[in-house]
Amino acid sequence: MLTCNAVSIVQGDFRLDADLGFEVGTITAIMGASGSGKSTFLSAIAGFLTPTSGDILVNANSISALPPGKRPVSILFQDNNLFPHLSVAENVALGLGTTKPTDLVFTALDQVGLAGLQARMPGELSGGQQSRVGIARMIVAARPVVLLDEPFAALGPGLKTEMLALTRQVLAQNNKTVLMVTHDPDDALQTADFVAWVDNGIVHAPRATAALFNDPPAALARYLGDTD
Repeated sequence: MLTCNAVSIVQGDFRLDADLGFEVGTITAIMGASGSGKSTFLSAIAGFLTPTSGDILVNANSISALPPGKRPVSILFQDNNLFPHLSVAENVALGLGTTKPTDLVFTALDQVGLAGLQARMPGELSGGQQSRVGIARMIVAARPVVLLDEPFAALGPGLKTEMLALTRQVLAQNNKTVLMVTHDPDDALQTADFVAWVDNGIVHAPRATAALFNDPPAALARYLGDTD
């Protein structure tokens, strides 16, 4: 379980407070208007940004003092964090802290539908295939918390749906705690068990996706009304 215990993040005039938890084996969509602090929240969990106060815990163990590379957390951005000079297999192997592929790497590539493409370079792959490489690296890293900062936003609707389904299949169903930043309510409805709504400087506690969308708070209702 991932727990944010009275976490406050202050950057100039901006303040974000989070006092909530996320269950193992679930996907929570992190939603809010642009500039509300969604990516800032993920950066604090990943260790790229230091909260002003509070504590972040994974399975009741504090990770607040750990540098990003030592945290039990994987993060995937829109560019999929791929190194263009490394092959597919070498990029996935980075999840193990090396560039030397092992059987775990090839198994993960098979899981995400990239068997036989291990020698290709990222520039030779489609956008969807690059996303699959990023997911495969998360599989081999075997870290319990997975953060997705809109990694599929640039994909077409059909391919994005495919990547979201793959995320549930190989991450959430393998007892990962997945937090997924998205602007698209359809992403949440298709994939997320819960939604944590970010508004007015607060990351609100997760609520079941369907229940929240059926009875949204006023700010979320306005947001949904402005979204295609």
